[in-house]
Amino acid sequence: MGLLKVSGSPHVYGDDNVKKIMWGVVYAMLPALVVSFYFFGLGAIKVTLVAVASCIFFEYLIQRFLIKGKPTISDGSAVITGILLTFNVPSSLPIWMVIVGSLVAIGMGKMSFGGLGKNPFNPALVGRVFLLISFPVEMTNWPKPQPFSTAITDAVTGPTPLAVVKDGVAQGRSVSEILASGDVPRYVDMLFGNMGGSIGEISAIAILIGALYMLVKKIITWHIPAAYIGSAVIFSGALWLYNPEIYIDPLFHLITGGMMLGVFFMATDMVTSPMSPKGQIVFGVGCGILTIVIRVFGAYPEGVSFAILLMNAVVPLINKAFKPERFGETIKA
Repeated sequence: MGLLKVSGSPHVYGDDNVKKIMWGVVYAMLPALVVSFYFFGLGAIKVTLVAVASCIFFEYLIQRFLIKGKPTISDGSAVITGILLTFNVPSSLPIWMVIVGSLVAIGMGKMSFGGLGKNPFNPALVGRVFLLISFPVEMTNWPKPQPFSTAITDAVTGPTPLAVVKDGVAQGRSVSEILASGDVPRYVDMLFGNMGGSIGEISAIAILIGALYMLVKKIITWHIPAAYIGSAVIFSGALWLYNPEIYIDPLFHLITGGMMLGVFFMATDMVTSPMSPKGQIVFGVGCGILTIVIRVFGAYPEGVSFAILLMNAVVPLINKAFKPERFGETIKA
């Protein structure tokens, strides 16, 4: 007669764990990482290595000497924070700023709340926004793509497509005039990543490949991405139909800036997003609308980081409003 194993519920087991999920996200980011290395060369490689190493180092130090808990740097979450921070900065960012951003992301955005699973805000976005506010010149100095470039600090720089359109409209130029001037890359170039911007946000195609991997592996669900993209397209499309000479079309919003990166890799962070499918849809809609509002009416040409962080702040309220049914609870007619 075998021994009976007594344990508390639930009694449904799967093969997923934190480490497997985290490293799955890392694998999904590899296509965008490879594209960034191709277009930005050694500068992107250097920033990536420094950011990842710094995040792992700071997380280990804080866990070992401040929290005095068992180090968990092998679970992959610090690596994700480092890569996402890399994806949100220009390849020309000075190394010491990358290290400071990593310290803020890990120290303030993650470990100050107790570590993985307890942070209310996406750590990489906390680091990115800190750097943007503290060092606006360096954080908006965008190297132009130079395939296989060995340049690190002397790359040719220029504005992002979003900045070109926003500045042009502010100067009284029409959208059609801006697009016809050649100041903005062709849509196909922007789709594949041949444009200026942060290291990991330039190629929508590479990001979509990673997103498809995460959806197939069920690391993320469709709720937040669909709600985010849908609300952004509807809102920006309404503005565009109202006056196409002032407002750019929805496709432009989707494939430029950090929209696709934010949709699939930052808004879907399971720690900082709602638990229920309905709550995730509300969260995604809020992110999409806020992104377009900030881009069109705000001072910054980009709005993804601020939109996601603002919606992170209201996740507890969303969770309270959209609680999942408890086991055994009768659903009211």
